[in-house]
Amino acid sequence: MGKSSIVVVGSSNTDMVVVSDHLPGAGETVLGGRFFMNPGGKGANQAVAAARLGGTVTFIAKTGNDIFGKQSLQLLHAEGINTSYILVDNENPSGIALITVNRDGENCIVVASGSNAALSVSDLAALKEIIQRANTVLLQLEIPLSTVEFVAATAKAAGVKVILNPAPATHLPDQLLKNVDIITPNETEAEILTGIPIIDEVSATLAAEKLKGKGIKTVIITMGAQGALLLNDECCKIIPSISVKAVDTTAAGDVFNGALAVALSENNSISDAISFACKAAAISVTRLGAQASAPYEHEII
Repeated sequence: MGKSSIVVVGSSNTDMVVVSDHLPGAGETVLGGRFFMNPGGKGANQAVAAARLGGTVTFIAKTGNDIFGKQSLQLLHAEGINTSYILVDNENPSGIALITVNRDGENCIVVASGSNAALSVSDLAALKEIIQRANTVLLQLEIPLSTVEFVAATAKAAGVKVILNPAPATHLPDQLLKNVDIITPNETEAEILTGIPIIDEVSATLAAEKLKGKGIKTVIITMGAQGALLLNDECCKIIPSISVKAVDTTAAGDVFNGALAVALSENNSISDAISFACKAAAISVTRLGAQASAPYEHEII
């Protein structure tokens, strides 16, 4: 594994998606349209996005010993991802997500974590060397927080760049944030992390400054169609996205993070890396599905 490699540690799910006119309210039954199944999970989505964009990717995860787990493994392997360190859990089923998407591309999601919740510190302790040899480690929050903390601390101590996509949003310990080089919340996640509601560039900047105050060198707040706000020691600016008609926003954040990791592992500047990631995410929202929506390198070029 070369130093330009990306190690993604995170979740693998199977997404079961129904497209409907509108999202159901409490107690409401909606007759939906199309149903399809898609490989998903934030970790797997980010690994696939990075691999399709030319990254050298190793994925560390845990799946159940069931049809969903076996299928995920096959599909990830077919994307050119190193799947040697995906562990099989004989106790718990593979993770699944139930997703409803409305005609505007908005979604609501319920996740049953299954084996993802069993990816433990002891599992990762046995794979320490893989983390230490990476160029970049990419993390999300669909696996136990203790595991995320262990990976971030291990990577940081070895001088490996740590990117944390704090999704699904939750309050995070300061000790974890100190070991993160780049954090990439969306507006909702940034509000949960800082208590600052994000309504415009000014409030986004305040939230970014609060996160930077926790010891994170680079804060990137993704703001959908507006692009992304970058705050680091050198600058604070919005890097614009390109305008597209959104069909399904399900994995836009995951595509952004996978693309960002690739661009940075190829020694692009942070501004150029964010611009590349915004383009990749913009393409992804014009398509249905999670991993299925991740673009290839030639499409961005």
